[in-house]
Amino acid sequence: MTSPGTDPTRPRPGATGPTTGPGTTGPAPTGGTTTERHAGRTIGRTLALALLLFVTVLLVLFVVFNTQTVEISLVFTDVQAPLVLALVIAAALGGLLVGLASLVLRARRRRS
Repeated sequence: MTSPGTDPTRPRPGATGPTTGPGTTGPAPTGGTTTERHAGRTIGRTLALALLLFVTVLLVLFVVFNTQTVEISLVFTDVQAPLVLALVIAAALGGLLVGLASLVLRARRRRS
């Protein structure tokens, strides 16, 4: 029998030996061991490498299937260039604009 207000699954102060029951899950967490941290890094690096490989394959396929020449109308002149070149330049300019917008937002947050 237990006294009122006590939990039979919790160890008593000074008690020894393993405890069983729904409230026990093993030793208290210590913030992660070195082995667990290295495993996390390894998984992260593996996923990053797999993603890099996937994007590289997509880029190569993109280049292979977009070899036709197109006419690009610039402000003062017209140029003929491969479609893939036009798309890569457009993507690079878009990335540059996103990067500049990010810098502006970061600078505004620092001032606040």
